[in-house]
Amino acid sequence: MDTTRESTRWVRPLCWAAVMLDGFDMVVLGVVLPVLLSGHVWGLTPATGALVSTAGLVGMTIGALAIGTITDVLGRRKALMLSVTIFSVFTFLCAFSPSFEFFGLMRFLAGLGLGGCLPSAITRVTEHQARQGKGASAATFVMTGYHVGAVLTSLLGIVLIADFGWRSMFVVGALPALVLVPLMARYLPESEDHVRRRRDEPAKVGREAVVSLFTGGLLRATLAFWLTTFFGLVLVFGLNTWLPQIMRQAGYPLGAALGLLLTLNLGAVIGMVVAGALAVRRGVRGSTIAWFAGAGAFLALLSIRLPGAGVYSVVFAAGFFVFSAQALVYSYTQRVYPAHARATGLGWTAGVGRLGAICGPLLGGALLSAGVAYPWGFYVFAGVGFLAAISAAAVAGRRQPAGEMTFQAVR
Repeated sequence: MDTTRESTRWVRPLCWAAVMLDGFDMVVLGVVLPVLLSGHVWGLTPATGALVSTAGLVGMTIGALAIGTITDVLGRRKALMLSVTIFSVFTFLCAFSPSFEFFGLMRFLAGLGLGGCLPSAITRVTEHQARQGKGASAATFVMTGYHVGAVLTSLLGIVLIADFGWRSMFVVGALPALVLVPLMARYLPESEDHVRRRRDEPAKVGREAVVSLFTGGLLRATLAFWLTTFFGLVLVFGLNTWLPQIMRQAGYPLGAALGLLLTLNLGAVIGMVVAGALAVRRGVRGSTIAWFAGAGAFLALLSIRLPGAGVYSVVFAAGFFVFSAQALVYSYTQRVYPAHARATGLGWTAGVGRLGAICGPLLGGALLSAGVAYPWGFYVFAGVGFLAAISAAAVAGRRQPAGEMTFQAVR
């Protein structure tokens, strides 16, 4: 048996499973916070609940900024195992929180680990699939795990909380590591690109990774990636947090509003698959620009109150474009940055972009508080989508040495 081929078969499913934990984390607070607030647990208020949510996002921002460089130094395999372990340990401890301060601290520390899952997983899968000519679809494939995790967590909340309480959600969220980390230790091979770079250019591993993001003609690309991801995550987190409430303000009943949120995420999964395939055939640059433009168009269309199937169709289309557009940005970074800085570039892009994850819910909340979320909220979010398309178009690359994935191949 070809053991090398056998081991590489594990790359995609193991990295996909790691990113699924990110989807769990995105939704779990939304599932448990209503229970904590209605039960007056720790005297929690909406304000302190927002602090807890922000603590996790801050941890993810720092983790994403740090893990990219750690990945380029330690390797994709060890960094991903470390990220999953840190996230799972502190998520488990959330279940035993005696106060909201302790809960917030555990969320922050779990975020440090979780912030590293996405850059490490996408980089590893991209380098694996690039050898098969499918590097551009790597990020979109991995990001389907994100939305599957979000959907499963919502279903878990329905099944677990009534009988076992809110703490059970964090115990269950930590359990996958008991299987995932041993499987990674046994079956996840290190990236051949990383091994080669450590052997041939050891000075560039770590020491020059961060510097190279701003030199060699990459400064403009780096800043454009940061801006595009900021806009992209404003949309992702703003819509996932406030879409039901905005639709209720528009006059839709609560059941329909929640159904629209599920429709949004179902559209996201389908969009990931289609966007990845299109990027392989047509090029990731043009696909990214087109996808953000499509997101803007359908978000603007939501400002019109549509009947029954019409609104579900437009929300599905909005999810189809919004979430996969951001996944394409992650794929785009892998085609622009050199191998020794690939994970660092993605980590910094994801880290800076997390500021958008914080601002998106704040923006939606401000619009709702002002009573103008419908229809103006959709105009604002549409504008953000178009700005993301413009900033994606501003990315400029450089020629890379032979053997690396080149920006010139990105049409």
